Amino acid sequence: MALKATIFKATLQISDMDREYYQEHSLTLARHPSETDERMMVRLLAFALHADEYLQFTKGLCADDEPDLWLKSFTNEIDLWIDVGLPDENRIRKACGRARQVVLYCYGGRNTQIWWERNVTKLNRFKNLRVINLPAEATSELTALAQRSMELHCSIQDGHICIGNEKSNMMIIPEPFL
Repeated sequence: MALKATIFKATLQISDMDREYYQEHSLTLARHPSETDERMMVRLLAFALHADEYLQFTKGLCADDEPDLWLKSFTNEIDLWIDVGLPDENRIRKACGRARQVVLYCYGGRNTQIWWERNVTKLNRFKNLRVINLPAEATSELTALAQRSMELHCSIQDGHICIGNEKSNMMIIPEPFL
């Protein structure tokens, strides 16, 4: 019998002073059986950083030809492709060919640095790609916020992210690679 996705519900209040975006989103996240809480929470953070009423979670790990999140135009073109993790260069190349803008959120500590050093030369050629590293300590703290039902608030100012719930808050300072 195949394992089913675990459903998480999140109410996310976003105050993004950098983009002047202030909104509350009620989100449903399906965590694939092979997905960790850390990866799921990085997807949620990516949503907060690019929040838009048309930004959508996709099938993610279940589909090789879809990102973790995307924003499509009214003509069904992909304006924004967001992936999390450490994908191979072929996947990134395909994404850059299909989308107007591609953003990759890397996490995983030392593995991220090794992946970056191995791929930096290949990735520098893509003009529509941004690669952002999330520090291991930050994603570890973010994982602690994961619950089946979450009420989170997220403030973004000058590229710094403050995210938390009624019990705790944390600061994340993303590190742009590219």
